[in-house]
Amino acid sequence: MPLESCMILLDNSEFMRNGDYIPTRLEAQSDAANMIVNQKTQSNPESTVGVIAMSSSGPSSGAELLVSPTDDLGKILSALHGVPFCGEMVRNGKDAVDIAASVQVATLALKHRRNKNGAQRIVLFVGSPLSCAEARSFIKAGKQLKKNNVFIDVIAMGELGDNEPKLRELVDAANGSSANEEGAERNCHLVTIPAGVLPSDVLITSPIFRGDAAPMGGDMGGAAAGAGGGGGDTFAQYGGVDPNMDPELAMALRVSMEEERARQERVSAAAAESNQEEKSGDGEDDAAAANNAESMEGITAGVENDEDALLQQALAMSMAENQASSTTEETTAAAGESTAMDMGDDDDDAAMQMALAMSMQGESEEKTDAGLDPAFVNQLLGSLPGVNPDDPAIQEALRKAKDESEKKGDEKEDKEE
Repeated sequence: MPLESCMILLDNSEFMRNGDYIPTRLEAQSDAANMIVNQKTQSNPESTVGVIAMSSSGPSSGAELLVSPTDDLGKILSALHGVPFCGEMVRNGKDAVDIAASVQVATLALKHRRNKNGAQRIVLFVGSPLSCAEARSFIKAGKQLKKNNVFIDVIAMGELGDNEPKLRELVDAANGSSANEEGAERNCHLVTIPAGVLPSDVLITSPIFRGDAAPMGGDMGGAAAGAGGGGGDTFAQYGGVDPNMDPELAMALRVSMEEERARQERVSAAAAESNQEEKSGDGEDDAAAANNAESMEGITAGVENDEDALLQQALAMSMAENQASSTTEETTAAAGESTAMDMGDDDDDAAMQMALAMSMQGESEEKTDAGLDPAFVNQLLGSLPGVNPDDPAIQEALRKAKDESEKKGDEKEDKEE
């Protein structure tokens, strides 16, 4: 916030004993004033704050300057907590507090402030009824503030039905005629505190505490103030903790919230990127599936054509092989028959010659019975390859050999006789 000198005007009349604000109007006012003092002094180290009690026990019974504008927080807090109840309920047709006179005293104190460079502001707490004061006195005081470049913030506590219209005249006059234009900034504000609500909870969300200029119509009325119990939204960036009360905790919460926000942004970005990749992947998969389907159709058609061609080729080869095998078998059979015939003839001649030789050998050794034994001759002939002992030619040769042998045996017996 910019450099600023502020005067806090406290209502300490007997009306502030009422308990419609917990615990009393005076103590609730002191709590709210304490919060404003902390906010002003901590927002800018060179800002100064003064305190005025609008009722006093002196002969004049008017406003009393407790602390002139200073940056000494100890003096300010001591003055806030030491304000006593003063004044009378009604003083000879006058209100318990004189708003116009108190504002003039505050303006004079700000005129003699130490640092002339900062802005000037008055924070006015009103809890006493203003039934005797006229509206034109408030308008005059507001114009005087506007002339001296002094801003005013009014906080109304109790007696809202009678006080709010007059206090609004004061604020509107201090804002000037240009503030009535649409969208114009209003540097002076009016905040009304409903009964039963802590003033500090309402002020924490008001332009008075935030220090910003509200647009036209930005003054907070009773309805808006009634929702002030949840005033922690002002410190949402600090996790609902007032940085003026605990700066370290507020800064730690802010850093933590920023880190969490950054993490959530990264997660959201990653999720969006993954969704985009899934969508593009699905499109590529569909295209690939279509291409694969076309390729499979082409391959299937080609395979069917290839299968037909291969089947035709296999049939042709099979027929050629059958023809070749039949030709080979016929040739082999013919060759085997001719070879068998040749071998049969050769074997027959060889068997015949062998039989004749054996027959002749038997005669020479005079072993006619052994040489012409049919079983022996058949066994001998059966052991020869390709020779059939039952062949008619062989049987005929054996018979002839046997007959000759018997004939020669008879001739020999005849000679011996």
